[in-house]
Amino acid sequence: MNEADTCRTFVVPRLQAAGWEQDPHQIREQVTFTDGRISVIGGVSHRGTQRRVDYLLRYTPDLPLAVVEAKASYKTAGDGVQQAKDYATTLGLKFAYSSNGHTIIEIDFLTGLEQEVSTFPTPDELWDRLTGAEAISDDISSRLVVPGYPVKGKPLRYYQEIAINRALQAILQGTRRVLLTLATGTGKTLVAFQICWRLASARWNRGGEHRRPRILYLSDRNILIDDPKDKTFAPFGDARWKIEHGDAKKSREMYFSTYQAIARDERRPGLYREFDPGFFDLIIVDECHRGSAREESNWREILEYFEPASQLGMTATPLREDNRDTYRYFGNPIYQYSLRQGIEDGFLAPYRVHRVITTWDAAGWRPSQGDLDRYGREIPDEEYQTPDFERIVALRARTQAVARHLTEFLKKTDRFAKTIVFCVDQEHADEMRRVLSNLNADLVRSHHDYVCRVTADEGDIGTGHLNHFQDVERTTPVILTTSKLLTTGVDMPTCRTIALVRTINSMTEFKQIIGRGTRVRDDYGKLWFSILDYTGSATRLFADPEFDGEPALITEQEISEEGETLTERTVLPEEPLPREGDAGGGVTISEPPTGERRKFYFDGGQVEIATHLVYELDPEGRQLRVVRYTDYTADKVRTLYANAAVLRRQWADPHRRKEVIDQLAERGIQFDQLAAQTDQPEADPLDLLCHLAFNAPVRTRRERAQRLRAQSRDFFEQYGPEAREILEELLDKYAEHGVTQFALPDVLELPPISRHGNVIEIARRFGGEDRLVHAVNELQTLLYAA
Repeated sequence: MNEADTCRTFVVPRLQAAGWEQDPHQIREQVTFTDGRISVIGGVSHRGTQRRVDYLLRYTPDLPLAVVEAKASYKTAGDGVQQAKDYATTLGLKFAYSSNGHTIIEIDFLTGLEQEVSTFPTPDELWDRLTGAEAISDDISSRLVVPGYPVKGKPLRYYQEIAINRALQAILQGTRRVLLTLATGTGKTLVAFQICWRLASARWNRGGEHRRPRILYLSDRNILIDDPKDKTFAPFGDARWKIEHGDAKKSREMYFSTYQAIARDERRPGLYREFDPGFFDLIIVDECHRGSAREESNWREILEYFEPASQLGMTATPLREDNRDTYRYFGNPIYQYSLRQGIEDGFLAPYRVHRVITTWDAAGWRPSQGDLDRYGREIPDEEYQTPDFERIVALRARTQAVARHLTEFLKKTDRFAKTIVFCVDQEHADEMRRVLSNLNADLVRSHHDYVCRVTADEGDIGTGHLNHFQDVERTTPVILTTSKLLTTGVDMPTCRTIALVRTINSMTEFKQIIGRGTRVRDDYGKLWFSILDYTGSATRLFADPEFDGEPALITEQEISEEGETLTERTVLPEEPLPREGDAGGGVTISEPPTGERRKFYFDGGQVEIATHLVYELDPEGRQLRVVRYTDYTADKVRTLYANAAVLRRQWADPHRRKEVIDQLAERGIQFDQLAAQTDQPEADPLDLLCHLAFNAPVRTRRERAQRLRAQSRDFFEQYGPEAREILEELLDKYAEHGVTQFALPDVLELPPISRHGNVIEIARRFGGEDRLVHAVNELQTLLYAA
């Protein structure tokens, strides 16, 4: 009895007997919980295998409790234990089961016990065990099971569900400060909305009154407030209110505000003081890594003023030197989902990095004696490097060289691929916009907004350009130039290219920028994105061991003289925070007095692109390296097959050939792409693989067909004239189009073979269907005999 039979005959009936199909409990069968990693090799993308659990047991539609892994009856229940544990760990569950239909093994992560049980527990039994172990009272339990808001066609991903349920439990149990670390592009706003919706539906509030909670959603930019308020949180209807223009309305439930709108400054004492410290029940701090928790900041003052409220911090950035204040304030995250994990699961897009170096970036730039800038000022005689460009000295020729390269890149790929160019400052973004616009004048004539600048100076006009750029149904704008406005919190679902024309030293900021491209849109063919690195920032930071590692947690221990641990706690040591204005090259830039220009502008000289290297994540996601598609293919073939003879034996067998093709496809190897890369369009795929991996000679498909005709005449002569003619035509189709032409019965319905009759009539020429299949299989075996 195979696995499917075991499930149908034994496992499902026993789950039903335990009450798992009685509303609101659910048995979810064959649940796919990842999308499959996207691999990109040589410009071709491929999705890997999705992860799927046999059964997911839900106490309510929003609360999964356990997984069940089923095995065929001829296997032992123990054979599925490791897989069940792995799935349960990924899905954040405390119970896992493995069964072969006769035996049930339970893995209880709460107790650490693994044991054989006679029946599956009931939903209430499992829920009672969980709530008892985690000190969840009946009152909290009744609020936890309140359903979320159903978003049609967009079920929650597994990590979103974990984040929501853990945050709800922490808030309901009285935890005052809660932190979630979720990579950019993973849907933090949706997580926040569902948390708010379920708390509101449960009528939870800090004082235990019979009312919905008053919630404040805080961030540091209007766009990070307006977008959630108007879109994701729309189901709250008139309960929403944005605090602005000094209006402290107190009759709503779902408030949105920037820090700046309510903070004190030199002109006002702080609008936040118009509210009682206990007014809000919950404060959600979006992008909380952006300075909100620094002790000296006005923003920290706001959070401390509303200290009675539960405070939920949300960030995309694990612990780093430049955001440790956030972790010091909120504590360690109760759940974290990294960029690396998102790419591994196939929810986030992988990337190709193009390291592009101009001659001035490679060797530095030094002015000639007496060189004056655009405004007649003498440029100090120093050697300037990449971090200095556009900060100390603006080089028009370099901007033009970068813009030309980017334009040529888009011409070779897709001139309407959405692109963001990160410049040093707003002035640099404006000059880059102008140069790009002129280089693409043929498109600007018909698309006036083909290139736009979106910076703080643009105001509502820039916001309009940004909204159009985000709209997947709009073609333009195609290229946005910016400095820092688009580094965080803005959803760019179809962004395919990110160009870095400024030096980035902050890992936090770098990950936020990369997050602009990580959204996946299968329906628009957006499965990966390119990073054009003109400053070395990406290649340097991707190589940093800190990139996308697990958040570092620092443990402080007090020990006795004998070395025994007396106390232990997780802390974040006080260290100096990086200051604004660090140019990265040891030069500190300070704002000049009003009216003075803060940098030199050199409009002369000639500069060219000196180097262009392409780096890719390998399909295992382990390293970023310069990849030649042919070398990568050869390496993977040698890993799978010991020598050419082993590969040929498997390839010659029509049934095993599909296995070979599938294994190579899983590793991102496509034969069309391989033929194009090697300029061998006539080569047989087997010969191409053997040539690259084992240095065997390359044969064309036509050469193989001719050799078969010459050496295997007895094979053809065993059939009648018309059957021989069909085999000859089949061989001609292979020589012309490749091995896919052996697919039965499809090929029999195509000319010239179809002129011999329908499939049944053609099979009759060979003495029946089985003999036809045998003949075609033998033809393939002989074709690949040597």
